[in-house]
Amino acid sequence: MQRIRLRYTKRGRLRFTSHRDFQRAFERALRRAEVPMAYSAGFTPHPKVSYANAAPTGTGSEAEYLEIALAEARDPETLRALLDESLPPGLDIVDAVEARTSGLADRLTASVWELRLAGVEPLDAARAVEAFTKADTVEVQRMTKNGVRTFDARPAVVRLECPPSPETHGSPADRPTDQPCAILRLVVRHVTPAVRPDDVLSGLRAVADLAPPVPAAVTRLAQGLLDEETGTVTDPLAPDRDAAEALTATAAAAATAPAPEGSA
Repeated sequence: MQRIRLRYTKRGRLRFTSHRDFQRAFERALRRAEVPMAYSAGFTPHPKVSYANAAPTGTGSEAEYLEIALAEARDPETLRALLDESLPPGLDIVDAVEARTSGLADRLTASVWELRLAGVEPLDAARAVEAFTKADTVEVQRMTKNGVRTFDARPAVVRLECPPSPETHGSPADRPTDQPCAILRLVVRHVTPAVRPDDVLSGLRAVADLAPPVPAAVTRLAQGLLDEETGTVTDPLAPDRDAAEALTATAAAAATAPAPEGSA
């Protein structure tokens, strides 16, 4: 059984797609592309698809991950192209590797987010960011199925900044406007309870009374293993690529090695 790991996006209006909606669309794409899926055992077999840490509904993303199990081996890039053609524009399969290591979910320890605050002056956003980062605790509240929960959002935030450049990764389709627009970049650890971008926005409101006049346009730019020394987030598929390259190099070296003396 072959395992393939995929990175996909949620862009433009497709950021409003719920995780369940994406699951349905992806399973339809598997059927259209005639992917030879491996299935679970039991009375109601399901294709073996493992989703990892999906972004909240309403947020865009450049870095969502899943893993599929195949009954027959396929070339990852060919499979990626077939699946991408079978999904609507905005739900794009942008990367594929054969799984050669374990623990993909364990390598998703942090995310990089971009928050576009339309109607907010960059200087006001920068002041709020400074107040947030200097605070020892930033208590926020979130409504859960068990009622209102209060927790400290500050420890999970590795970095929060307001870049001076207006150039961003976000698509113009997300929130076109000729009004002032502050851009925030956020690196947050994946902790329990999860600290989401809207929790950080609640924290900015609590510590600096920053309240954007319209909802923020939020996009996840990256997701992966947090480098504690640099505060950067690394590519979670890199270990699989490295393992594949090492295997290829070993096979090439074996093929070109001289035959032992005395061999026929």
